[in-house]
Amino acid sequence: MSVGGWTIGIIGGSGLYALDGLSDARWHEVTTPWGAPSDRILEGRIGDTRLLFLPRHGAGHRIPPAEINARANIDALKRLGATDILAISSVGSLREELPPGTFTVVEQFIDRTVARPASFFGTGLVAHVSLADPVCERLSAFAAEATKQAGGEVATGATYLAMEGPQFSTRAESLVYRQWGADVIGMTAMPEARLAREAELPYALIGMVTDYDCWREDEAGVVAADVVAQMHANAAIARRLIAAFATALPAERTPSPIDTVLDQAILTAPTARDPAVVAKLEAILARMADGSS
Repeated sequence: MSVGGWTIGIIGGSGLYALDGLSDARWHEVTTPWGAPSDRILEGRIGDTRLLFLPRHGAGHRIPPAEINARANIDALKRLGATDILAISSVGSLREELPPGTFTVVEQFIDRTVARPASFFGTGLVAHVSLADPVCERLSAFAAEATKQAGGEVATGATYLAMEGPQFSTRAESLVYRQWGADVIGMTAMPEARLAREAELPYALIGMVTDYDCWREDEAGVVAADVVAQMHANAAIARRLIAAFATALPAERTPSPIDTVLDQAILTAPTARDPAVVAKLEAILARMADGSS
């Protein structure tokens, strides 16, 4: 794969519904075989970096976590030429040393979601991508430094527990998740990270801590209204860190091993592949279809 420029898909989480300071801004209505993405996608530039911004919950936060069409979101970003994805999510803290207002760069996931389509592939075209290291080390490093530049306190190496929701945890669940080694908890990063890997898009996630989850037994549980104020404070830093992230990227994007993970993942023989499934995966398989490498 040749060296080229960056096109960063930005998936904004709770509290981050818009970007500031984009040049050449324009909106895209994208149609995908998987249905509609969460919202229109805003294209623009910060410096030399092309950005594609998608609010995960839609403008006005109208889509609950379990109803986010993650396949459509990832497909739409891929279709518009994204090379990488920087996701931003509000999270609860499972660690005393990660207080509200902290930003965490996620390294690992524990997936407890149960009711969401988790793959682009299925009967007619089978693939198994490696997810041992589910985030991109290169993007994560840029994201951590950008958060510092934006004035945020950042921790790295976090494990994110993805829960189904939409309710917050019980105290018993929260205590178990701490025992499992989870550091933060949220409702949206899975299957998003899985699908990004299948789409050959390097993925990094910044968690914006809004609250301590309910493992602190001498305190009241999480209340959504209490989360909102911290969410807005975090979002102000998030907008600054996106600008810092975009301007700090090297002028040229060198290839990532994630760019070609499907070369080792597809098991179905070419003669056995369902043409309808292949057609549905046109954006995901575009690199392989045009013979690029």
